Amino acid sequence: MPAQPVEVLYTAVATAENGRDGRVASDDGKLDVVVNPPKELGGSGAGTNPEQLFAAGYSACFQGALGVVARQEKADISGSTVTAEVGLGKTPEGGYGLKVAISATIPNVDAATALALVEKAHQVCPYSNATRGNIEVTLSVA
Repeated sequence: MPAQPVEVLYTAVATAENGRDGRVASDDGKLDVVVNPPKELGGSGAGTNPEQLFAAGYSACFQGALGVVARQEKADISGSTVTAEVGLGKTPEGGYGLKVAISATIPNVDAATALALVEKAHQVCPYSNATRGNIEVTLSVA
C-alpha cells in the first residue's frame, strides 16, 4: 500500500542519545527523559522505554480521535479513558516487532455504541493510520 499524502500541520522533533540506554529530548525542551531497557529485557528499568513512550502517544492520540468521532456522532464520552498496551517481541524473521492492544472505557454509552465509536476512532487516529498493515492492533471496550 503506498503512503498517504499528508499536508503537515505540525512537526515534532526529538533526538535520542545512546539508543535504548540513554536519553531522549524534544527540540523545545518539553520532553527530556532517561530511557533504559526494562528489567524484562535485561535492563535496569530505571527510566522509561520506547514502548512506554509509544503507548503514551498512541493512547493520547486515540483519545483525541475518539473525541472527534464522538462530536460527529453527538455521543457523550465524558469520563472516558483509552489505554494502549504495546508489546515488543521477536518476529518469525528474527527481527523485532510491536503488537498493540487499545482498550477504551466510555461510561456514558452502551457497549455497542462504545465499540462503534472505538472502531470509527481507529479509522481517524493518525497512530492507527500509521500502523495499519504494519502492526497488529486489537480494539476492545471495557
